[in-house]
Amino acid sequence: EVSSIVVDEDKHSMDVVVDEEQLAMAIGRGGQNVRLASELTGWELNIMSREAADEKQSNESGKTLALFIEKLDVDEEVAQILVDEGFSTLEEVAYVPLNEMLEIEAFDEDLVNELRNRARNALLTAAIVGEEQVEASAGDLLSLDGMDAETARLLASKGVHTTEDLAELAVDELTEMAAMDDERAKLLIMAARAPWFAQG
Repeated sequence: EVSSIVVDEDKHSMDVVVDEEQLAMAIGRGGQNVRLASELTGWELNIMSREAADEKQSNESGKTLALFIEKLDVDEEVAQILVDEGFSTLEEVAYVPLNEMLEIEAFDEDLVNELRNRARNALLTAAIVGEEQVEASAGDLLSLDGMDAETARLLASKGVHTTEDLAELAVDELTEMAAMDDERAKLLIMAARAPWFAQG
């Protein structure tokens, strides 16, 4: 008997809450029940007790609260109202339909508009910072023979920031990451590894 299910669309996972005494049965011997259910549904299933679910919820609420206080520059009371109303990301504050936010009794229209503007500004700032980091790290990659700006930016956005990072990749990793053919991937990796041989 399932008490509740919390769905995380982004991670394609579900937290399935059951009573403590049914936990072992739900998981199955060696985790076989939950593994089979995961395979059948195509979702990652996390079976947990109500106590564990409450603790997880509490931790996540605390993180969300801190995020809102910092990024929206509001006091704990306003941040707590947002959390209590089910908001968990800056995107939701920025882009949820205006009339939904106006339904929150403690908020008037001025406050709602201010919160939405602050959330959008915070998201924009984060995007610009992220873009600058990608641009900065793509610079090193651009020094390689055969590298173009678009590929450098794509690699940098996936955590490959330097020629050293690129040198450590296998050909199949690079072809998958940057959707290029084997031949080009080989040439780029060899170019990135050239300093290794020069040192010898």
